[in-house]
Amino acid sequence: MLAALALLALVGPWLSPYAPEHPDWNALSAAPSLSHGHWLGTDAIGRDTFVRALYGLRLSLLLGFGATAIALAIGLAYGASAGYLGGRSERTMMRGLDVLSALPFLLIVILLLTLFERSLWLLLAAIGGYVWIDLARVMRAEAARLREQPFVLAARAAGATTLQVLRWHIVPNLLGLALVYASLLAAQAILVESFLGFLGLSIDQPSAGLGTLLQEGTQELDSAPWTLLVPAILLVATLACFQQLGDALRDWLDVRGTSNAPDGTMPAAIPATSA
Repeated sequence: MLAALALLALVGPWLSPYAPEHPDWNALSAAPSLSHGHWLGTDAIGRDTFVRALYGLRLSLLLGFGATAIALAIGLAYGASAGYLGGRSERTMMRGLDVLSALPFLLIVILLLTLFERSLWLLLAAIGGYVWIDLARVMRAEAARLREQPFVLAARAAGATTLQVLRWHIVPNLLGLALVYASLLAAQAILVESFLGFLGLSIDQPSAGLGTLLQEGTQELDSAPWTLLVPAILLVATLACFQQLGDALRDWLDVRGTSNAPDGTMPAAIPATSA
């Protein structure tokens, strides 16, 4: 279903003759109908809801995947390093995470987007820098367990450097758990982008994410409720798909043997309520 949503966001707008930013002055706040060509209706200035919602879904998915990739790279490297090094280095790095966790990151992101010109790259960096901290904690805990495993001890005894052990042994064994957690990060990144868009801090028009469409839909709730319902349904469906993807990856990759657990719970490092 997630692949279907992504495919629909990619090719769906081609099925309609209307552009997302061009109004149809003959169909203002038109209700969903097949007769006038606006299948999911229009907003107050005649813009097609179907096309705008799919463009919004495309932008939200792009930001979600991009921010997740950034968070995955930072969190995996930081957590693996902290967990493998141990001792004072680990404590120092984790205290650094505690300090970062105490900062009002969302307010900092809002400040950055307010002071600087909003762009796709700034939004990706801001959201990716916001969601990587929890992943680093999970990776640190698992890397701390792996550093005492026989294959790691054998590599160190054979003269492997810290970088070689991390590259060949620690990080490859963390990838399964990282992929499971990445699906939760993607949902969180899309939710953060939607929140920023609802506040009017996402990418400027004509590009509009689902959060921006929700904010516009609330202003037209009485006259055109479909402008709110369509992006809301797409957002809920996308977040639900990422949650199900995380569960499927957990079972497929059998992370830390949890798929054999009688209650089917998440690993100890990933609380089930984190979604």
